[in-house]
Amino acid sequence: MNASELRGKKPAELEETLLELRKEQFNLRMQRGTGQLARPSEMNRVRKDIARVKTVINEMKAGETS
Repeated sequence: MNASELRGKKPAELEETLLELRKEQFNLRMQRGTGQLARPSEMNRVRKDIARVKTVINEMKAGETS
């Protein structure tokens, strides 16, 4: 997932994507806590994807106000 893909989505779709990513992050944290996490790099990927989505959402909000 890259920022250019996210910029093509509507704000409601971005909020839904953010919710899905947070659920995935929660599940990965639970797996890590129980010692079942197979690929620790997934934690970093999800965290960065969340940051990308939040950045695009904030860019859209800033564009509306100016």
